[in-house]
Amino acid sequence: MADESPRADGEGDEGMDGDAIRTFPFPADPAVGGVGMRIGPMEGDRTWHADAPLHRVHRIDFHVVMLFSAGPVRHMADFAEYEAGAGDLLWIRPGQVHRFARSSEYRGTVLTMQPGFLPRATVEATGLYRYDLPPLLRPGPRQLSALEGALEQLRREYEDTVTLPLSLHTAVLRHTLTAFLLRLAHLAASSAEAARRPADSTFTLFRDAVEKGFATQHSVSAYADALGYSRRTLVRAVRAATGETPKGFIDKRVVLEAKRLLAHTDMPIGRVGAAVGFPDAANFSKFFQLHTGVTPVAFRAELH
Repeated sequence: MADESPRADGEGDEGMDGDAIRTFPFPADPAVGGVGMRIGPMEGDRTWHADAPLHRVHRIDFHVVMLFSAGPVRHMADFAEYEAGAGDLLWIRPGQVHRFARSSEYRGTVLTMQPGFLPRATVEATGLYRYDLPPLLRPGPRQLSALEGALEQLRREYEDTVTLPLSLHTAVLRHTLTAFLLRLAHLAASSAEAARRPADSTFTLFRDAVEKGFATQHSVSAYADALGYSRRTLVRAVRAATGETPKGFIDKRVVLEAKRLLAHTDMPIGRVGAAVGFPDAANFSKFFQLHTGVTPVAFRAELH
């Protein structure tokens, strides 16, 4: 989407701080009118960010929604590979680690937005930070038609900088963007994977507790005691919502955070382990290899 962008052969990597994984801020300067969002076409020789290295793992501090008009496109988000086709959407949220594929052509429409562009009530209503939902969304024909219509209306409003003064133009954009995001949030909540996670307060409380405590607490019994449930009740709720055991759910979250730290920082392996609840580096390495099939050192080496 950017006016200038690197090629997939690595041009544009100049300025990378060695092999460090960079975090890219919202590209405010090219945004029409300086507002906190951008929308435009994805083209074969362009990307949504002028400095983003297509094939390198990196983070962003803003939201990206890509609606594809062609495929297949392979894209990595939080170390899971997703394959999108025409009519599919990818929703990458702030802080998520991701990577473009060298061999894929990204065609369609891309929307980027700063987290602070929308008011808190809208953020909550649209589930902008539902990191538990899968990035890849596959709308049905009617849903796709409605999303395409909403996105096209948003594009027209975005490009119309003469009809209204800037303050009203921005207000209209916020309302139009909200309408699109409400449709997108409904699709995400009703998607096949999200449907497997019923609004069970037991699981929801457990999920939130794990998100707050996984860096120091890996014990299922400890979570059950803190929430006031029996271990058996917790096992039933988590299995019904995710198909996993509570221990598997905790371990999966720990592994994801470890991967993020290994990719995004140059912290020594021991410090990465300590940051996710393993004071002993050897125990962390065994845990990581058990769940990923590779050692932390090998995982980090593969990214560079």
